[in-house]
Amino acid sequence: MATVTLHGNASNTNGELPAVGSQAPDFVLTAGDLSDVSLADFAGKKKLLNIVPSLDTPTCALSTKKFNESAAKHDDTVFLTVSADLPFAQGRFCEAESLNVIKPLSIMRSQAFSEDYGVKIVDGPLAGITSRAIVVMDENNNVVYNEMVPEIGDEPDYDKALAAL
Repeated sequence: MATVTLHGNASNTNGELPAVGSQAPDFVLTAGDLSDVSLADFAGKKKLLNIVPSLDTPTCALSTKKFNESAAKHDDTVFLTVSADLPFAQGRFCEAESLNVIKPLSIMRSQAFSEDYGVKIVDGPLAGITSRAIVVMDENNNVVYNEMVPEIGDEPDYDKALAAL
């Protein structure tokens, strides 16, 4: 279990992020066309998971925009933003912000991703959605970098995440 804060108030997650050097857990998330998406859909590519509570918050929106800018420079990597937002809301956000490189994915059908990645907030005002975290994987789904952002309102360390690619 990890402890994160929202405006200084502590909340707990259900576990810890997948450890560096471990195999990332598979997942099934929902894409904008309502299809199921898993790690196998990105076989042979490096992956950067930008895990956020909701794109309808300033920090989540900012991190998604920053990773979209960086994604254009990394042809061998897929940038996935995972949130609790419905795919329709994710699509509207990406269209309004002209984000065309990152791939938004939703946890709407299952809490398994949140639980398997140790990011499900289990108490406090955000209980049931994800904390802010980054997980970077190589092309074989081995975790090469992770970061659980201690204060949900803070941005992740972009430089370290991108350096892991």
